[in-house]
Amino acid sequence: MPAKRLHFTLAIAAPVARVWDLMLAPESYKDWTSAFAEGSYYEGSWEQGERIRFMAPSGDGMVSEIAERREHEFLSIRHLGHIVNGAEDYDSPAVRAWAPAYENYSFQSVPGGTELRVDQDISAEYEPYIREAWPRALARLKVLCEQPV
Repeated sequence: MPAKRLHFTLAIAAPVARVWDLMLAPESYKDWTSAFAEGSYYEGSWEQGERIRFMAPSGDGMVSEIAERREHEFLSIRHLGHIVNGAEDYDSPAVRAWAPAYENYSFQSVPGGTELRVDQDISAEYEPYIREAWPRALARLKVLCEQPV
């Protein structure tokens, strides 16, 4: 199991539906997740029970599934393994040390817009990177969501 769960919260001056849509839509996803890795994208579906692959341009990434989805309210991603050179790895000692790990998004309507909370399970070795990358990613998502329609 991962070493700890990190929490990030952000107020966004946009309705929940807009934040949800821009967080998950393929093109805007590529934009805000560039804080983690330039050129990041996903393959698959955000529907509950479906597999989804979070990819870097190198062909490496994570294989996951949508553990829970409550439209415009909550989304839980269960990370199951790594993708290395295009091959899915669920069973190596490195993966078994942390999998499964959860990444949860909570959306709450508040006066003036949306409060977005991210809770992510993380192993100690990736904690410094994640602590630095999530605030940059959320700042970019905020800009996207608050742009005039």
